[in-house]
Amino acid sequence: MKKLAIILLLTFFVFSEKSISCTTAVISGKATPDGRSMIWKLRDTDDLENSMRYFNDGKYSYIGLVNSKDIEGKNVWGGSNSAGFAIMNSASFNVNQNDTASLKDQEGVFMKLALQICASLADFEKLLNTHPRPMGLAAHFGVIDTNGGAAFYEVNNHTWTKFDANTNPNGYVLRTNYSETGTPDVGYGFIRRQTAEKIFAEASEKGKLNYQTIIQDFSRCFYHPVFDIDYRKKYEAGNYETDFISSDDMITRHGSASNILIQGVKKGESPDMNTIWVQVGFPETCITIPLWVRGGENLPLLVQYDDMIKNSPLNAYALEWKKSVYPIGRSDGYHYLKMTKLINKNNTGYVQRIEQMEKNVFFLTEEKLEMWRKKLPDPFSISVFYDTLDRKVGDFYAEEDISR
Repeated sequence: MKKLAIILLLTFFVFSEKSISCTTAVISGKATPDGRSMIWKLRDTDDLENSMRYFNDGKYSYIGLVNSKDIEGKNVWGGSNSAGFAIMNSASFNVNQNDTASLKDQEGVFMKLALQICASLADFEKLLNTHPRPMGLAAHFGVIDTNGGAAFYEVNNHTWTKFDANTNPNGYVLRTNYSETGTPDVGYGFIRRQTAEKIFAEASEKGKLNYQTIIQDFSRCFYHPVFDIDYRKKYEAGNYETDFISSDDMITRHGSASNILIQGVKKGESPDMNTIWVQVGFPETCITIPLWVRGGENLPLLVQYDDMIKNSPLNAYALEWKKSVYPIGRSDGYHYLKMTKLINKNNTGYVQRIEQMEKNVFFLTEEKLEMWRKKLPDPFSISVFYDTLDRKVGDFYAEEDISR
């Protein structure tokens, strides 16, 4: 009986580690068509209910991705501040291997602190150098600033190592859930890293390493490198044997809670105008919304915490649709994704319908940004645009037939 309990405990521990994994990238402006640097985080976590929140509790105001149940906003899992500094992370499972320090899981607290006080990569490096040891960190932190800085920092309890996207031959740096500076062949996300390397290389070669490609093609990638199969192509063509695939090694899996991409500003543009593109819910069933710190606290209602539902409405919509994407309710049902609900020959899958709506969001946003980059908007103008997005996206979910 004792042996069984130990096995169950270890099984739970391994599952928990895998479920808080992420796929992430830091992209230099040298690698993007418009010269804007970006950071990207496809977030996997046990906390599937996410919201966006505006904070004004530090030197700089900022917008952050938070767990909806984190009412006090103690942890931030990606965000950007009024100085144009932006940060996200992925967990690392091959550092601190023999460290006995009890302090751990401080990544969300640390990113909140960085957004409160940092304006540049230099500020962030100062924070890393002066933060009390042990830091309680085992992560990769992706950071951009208004100086064109773009880098990943592999961080453990005591040391850190910088990987600069500007000096990388590819112009970008990728991470899943193991560090280059950690114990070799330990960690998670080796197969997801293979996928990321393939799709980034292909997009870069075609000159399409932009926010639209990452949001729509990468966060909803159905390529499996071990089998060399792109399931999206198979299901679009109606060339499949079963409605289901095993999604465990996909970039987006059952434990994927949200997706955030932060697009930096160019020299001379206002630092509070970084564009925060966010799928605040399960990426395969959630429409992307743009946000700007300059807009202030009046974020779109769809991404804010709603006290009545104890969640953000957009996340709730996405989770409701997700139920029919993972319809097997047994304890092991989370392995199996019903692809025909997302992609099909008739072009009526959730992903296909959402991406058509998103193209409209992208078009409207680009129209606004073209004007706002020439003449800086006041917060009210941004708030009015948020109202438009709330209405359009809310109507989309209200009108779409989830049973299709």
